[in-house]
Amino acid sequence: MERKNFAVLCAAVLCFWLFALALGTAEGVGLRAVMHPEERAVSADVEEAAEGILLPTAAAAPQLDLNCRAAILIEQGSGRVLYEKNADERVPIASITKVMTLLLAFEAVHDGRLTMETPVPVSEHAYHMGGSQIWLEPGEHFTLDEMIKAICVSSANDAAVAVAELVGGSEPAFVEQMNARAASLGMEQTSFRNACGLDAEGHLSTARDVAAMSRTILNTCPEVLHYTGIWTDTLRGGATQLVNTNKLLRRYEGITGLKTGTTGGAGICISASATRNGLSLIAVILGAPSSADRFDAATTLLDYGFGAYEAAPLPKLEAQPLQITVRGSAAGSVPLDYSALPETVLVEKGSGASLHTELTLPEELEAPVEQGQTLGKAVVYQGKALLEEYEVRAAADAPRMTVRDAIGLLWQSLTGAA
Repeated sequence: MERKNFAVLCAAVLCFWLFALALGTAEGVGLRAVMHPEERAVSADVEEAAEGILLPTAAAAPQLDLNCRAAILIEQGSGRVLYEKNADERVPIASITKVMTLLLAFEAVHDGRLTMETPVPVSEHAYHMGGSQIWLEPGEHFTLDEMIKAICVSSANDAAVAVAELVGGSEPAFVEQMNARAASLGMEQTSFRNACGLDAEGHLSTARDVAAMSRTILNTCPEVLHYTGIWTDTLRGGATQLVNTNKLLRRYEGITGLKTGTTGGAGICISASATRNGLSLIAVILGAPSSADRFDAATTLLDYGFGAYEAAPLPKLEAQPLQITVRGSAAGSVPLDYSALPETVLVEKGSGASLHTELTLPEELEAPVEQGQTLGKAVVYQGKALLEEYEVRAAADAPRMTVRDAIGLLWQSLTGAA
């Protein structure tokens, strides 16, 4: 009898403890840096020295000879600005506008609203587009794949408007989507008036905004490079020849795209993307007086970037826990997602040896934890300067323990069930 009473007492205590654990309130949980003890003193000095220090967006760049109205050079992965000239001046951008048209088209495919085989009808409105075109006829049908090829290779205005009508229902409705997407990307100085980039009052952007738009499509829709890298192709069974307007494809090592543009109001423009040795750059040139000046300026920017910077391997973390304990959850722990950490980081050429990475994570967590929730960060230092920060997130949910969960755990403990 005494043994039975003792077991009942133990069960009651355990049940009370589990119930309290399930309904307990969250307490403050401190952060810890995951590193060897002998590193902590050094780390404290580094953090104190780095506090309040903002790493410059670029090294002290030389004055480059760029015959254009505005320009910018950024690193594609981080978006870090490496060089700029009048980068916030609002100017027409001609057919570089089509980068946004392409972005919305690819996003419609990603969302399942369209496929690359979706037929694209040709309206009278698309037929009447001037400038560069593939001479679409009303009633003609091409697949979205073919239309995107015409936009990327030949910068076809009629194809761009036809795609805009397919995605948005009409070009005016699509332009509203373009401006909404630009706002979501922080392109505060951009206002679109059409889908193809023909000169129109108020159709303006900046080199900085064009770089942000270009970076977005390259990072989220890498399939665009399948089209922007085409030098020549055909449509209509070979009857229509397509020749890429980006002559850097034949002149510059590592060039991958992205889009040219020319109008009377905008001048000669390009958003040029290139990759060498793991380093991807975007050079935007707006308002050049000639095609030769446009390509020369883009080449100068890209040469500067590849000459002054490199993609250095991200230093490995000394300790990289796979999970963190979660109090108040039946799960007991949550796995960690390190996917935000890149393989490389941008540094000035030859300075990769000065990099080190520190991981900051909680000792433990309090339920509930949601998948994707930021739990800590990996911080990259170059010497004593803070270079980059990357989020470490929860890879699964760890919901708060319910009364049923607590009773289930109690039963398992009493019966020895697995």
